[in-house]
Amino acid sequence: MSFIPKEFADSFKGGGGRNDYLSPSKVKADGQVRFCILAPEPLCYFEVWGEDETGKSKPFRFAHEATSDEIEQEMGANYKRRIKDDGTEEPQKLAMAMPVYNFDAKRVQVLSITQKGLQKELDEISQVEEYEDMSTWDFVMTKSATVSPDMYGLRPVPRKAATQTAIDSAWDEAVKNGFDISRLLTGGHPFKRD
Repeated sequence: MSFIPKEFADSFKGGGGRNDYLSPSKVKADGQVRFCILAPEPLCYFEVWGEDETGKSKPFRFAHEATSDEIEQEMGANYKRRIKDDGTEEPQKLAMAMPVYNFDAKRVQVLSITQKGLQKELDEISQVEEYEDMSTWDFVMTKSATVSPDMYGLRPVPRKAATQTAIDSAWDEAVKNGFDISRLLTGGHPFKRD
């Protein structure tokens, strides 16, 4: 039996936040997560990470591929581009973000994908006629530690009929509370009105 009551257990996992984001890098090694997409298309943008003098990281997002000057201007005096192990600046990456229902967390989250392999798999799946409406399918994202620490997989699976009510209820609640994924582009939070 757990020392922490079940209704409070999720509050301290993942740093104590609301856990509004689903990140492929946070999937456990040799683990998987099942989710469904809640929007007809993703929000696509370019992302670059900056660090302040204490090492705190922050994402900076752009609707287009930004120039070095645009990145520097957006970061201002308090942030510098994150540096890779080889001493060079981390490049900006194409990112795709979308609202999803995470079946394990039983809630709406924002899935942000910068991994090219996952982006390619998602795009290839969407081009198969049977998967044209991506919001009617569930997806299982896997992370393999056996092959490589960053080897991801994605496969569509049929939706279980009994889950649709929970999905609709969670999505309706998020929308009612002002969910807006485009806030990512202005440094805002999709679940919090400005």
